[in-house]
Amino acid sequence: MASFRREFCILAILCCFVLLVAAIAWRPTGFAQSAKASIHLEFRPIPFLLDNSETLQKHAPETMAGGVAVFDYDNDGNLDIFFTNGADIADLKKTSSKYSNRLFRNNGDGTFTDVTEKAGLAGTGYDIGVAVGDYDNDGHEDLFVAGVHHNTLYHNNGDGTFTDVTEKAGLAKPDKEFGPLWSTGAAWVDVNNDGLLDLFVVNYVSWDVHKEPHCEFEEKPEYCHPKFYKALPNQLFLNNGDGTFTDISSRSGIRAHPGKGMGVGIADYDGDGLPDIFVTNDKLFNFLFHNKGNARFEEVATETGVALPEQGNAISGMGVDFRDLNNDGFPDIVLVALQDETFPIYQNNRDGGFTDITAKSGMALLSNPMSGYSANIADFDNDGWKDIFVSRGDVQSLAMAGMRKVEQNNTVFRNLAGAKWSALTEAAGFTAQPPRRHRGAAVGDFNHDGKLDIVVTALSAPAELWINDSPDGNHWLELALEGTKSNRDAIGARIRVVAGGQTQFNCVSTASGYASSSAAPVHFGLGAAKMADEIEIRWPSGIVQKLRNLQGDRIIHVKESQ
Repeated sequence: MASFRREFCILAILCCFVLLVAAIAWRPTGFAQSAKASIHLEFRPIPFLLDNSETLQKHAPETMAGGVAVFDYDNDGNLDIFFTNGADIADLKKTSSKYSNRLFRNNGDGTFTDVTEKAGLAGTGYDIGVAVGDYDNDGHEDLFVAGVHHNTLYHNNGDGTFTDVTEKAGLAKPDKEFGPLWSTGAAWVDVNNDGLLDLFVVNYVSWDVHKEPHCEFEEKPEYCHPKFYKALPNQLFLNNGDGTFTDISSRSGIRAHPGKGMGVGIADYDGDGLPDIFVTNDKLFNFLFHNKGNARFEEVATETGVALPEQGNAISGMGVDFRDLNNDGFPDIVLVALQDETFPIYQNNRDGGFTDITAKSGMALLSNPMSGYSANIADFDNDGWKDIFVSRGDVQSLAMAGMRKVEQNNTVFRNLAGAKWSALTEAAGFTAQPPRRHRGAAVGDFNHDGKLDIVVTALSAPAELWINDSPDGNHWLELALEGTKSNRDAIGARIRVVAGGQTQFNCVSTASGYASSSAAPVHFGLGAAKMADEIEIRWPSGIVQKLRNLQGDRIIHVKESQ
């Protein structure tokens, strides 16, 4: 037995050594990075408490609430915050003001004012996700709010108020086959490059409060595994250009693939000029909908290598982000899952496929004990490499705390020059607040200091605003793009920035994380470079625009050239 143990230990050491060598060997080209740089954020309170109507019966929607949006609703140059909120779980109605959705106006001095009532955004149902986009190209950001058996489209009137236009827009029609749908989120995307933002809605499972499956832990009700619920198809609505939408879910190919959708990421992964759609599924294969043109899609997750992690097991896919991590010009995919499932990273091979680099990059070892909900890719230390923020918390109730870590602190994974990851929890400042069951998260620079901040929600707990006070030294640049009268948001635009002889890329998309939306200027860390040597913008219209020798540490407003 002793001999067996010695051999086992030697084998384990050799395996760890091989993984370490593989992680060190994976080094894409790009920015050099100082090991001294770090990421730190300071907690600031914001007066919103997410009320998910938690009951002893443990109804499934209770553990899924918590979307948040960052956007400038009044065009004053300051980023505002919108929170979705729950409702009475028995009838899915906001029977009390405690269930109200909330809009906080950024006053520009470090404070926020609740303007929900004036804006008309309190809501009426059990709301979960939110997507930001200017669907009618009037220069004002609109909101789509996804929820349980009820979605809402709010038109921004441009005077600080919003109008519910769901019925008028044709988005309130019930599904004849599946009945009431439970939507967890959505994304605005121009699928046919006609300059009008279309709407992709992520649907979860078929659920009825009166037919909840009975699941127990120690003879007490507990949230059920998704296998006990019927899958639902996602939806795609084409913008008609007159304030209305047409459901093209069937003819687009989207409806043919029912799933248990949790998150959505938008990017042109194969460089053909058409936006593609990635959807995480809960304990099912993920979906990658490849855009074939003419608003038609084929599901290619298996053949491209992103349907399952490399171990081949179905995981609890939660939030996702779809952006370039290694500065090679091709968007990669990061999603988060629950404890013992890791946070998969799929690297774009630049040939139409992806490779699972979760273990090779070191992420598997770091994330295995964690449960995550939102994944947001952004450069938090302005070193030119995009990092990954994860809002953490488990799906189970607090009654399971003795079996697994239900409440957790958030974590930011610092990108070490594209080679591996450094997990920062305490060092980043997140332990300044108690662990929670965190859910949605969105990113933006709230105080105009050139550092990206984060806002996060948590079940039955106050929201958390994290102001980035990382050490100074690196420079930055933000691009606020404005398209022509069509696609004013410039969603789908691809940007290349060259600074200090190095190159990085990003794309314009407000879809990010879990049930959340970040509609802010596109942020680039420049490292030691004080200016951008060249900026190339490929607009969704096909126009390519180049800017040269631009001073950093500022927001640059760019209008699409004619």
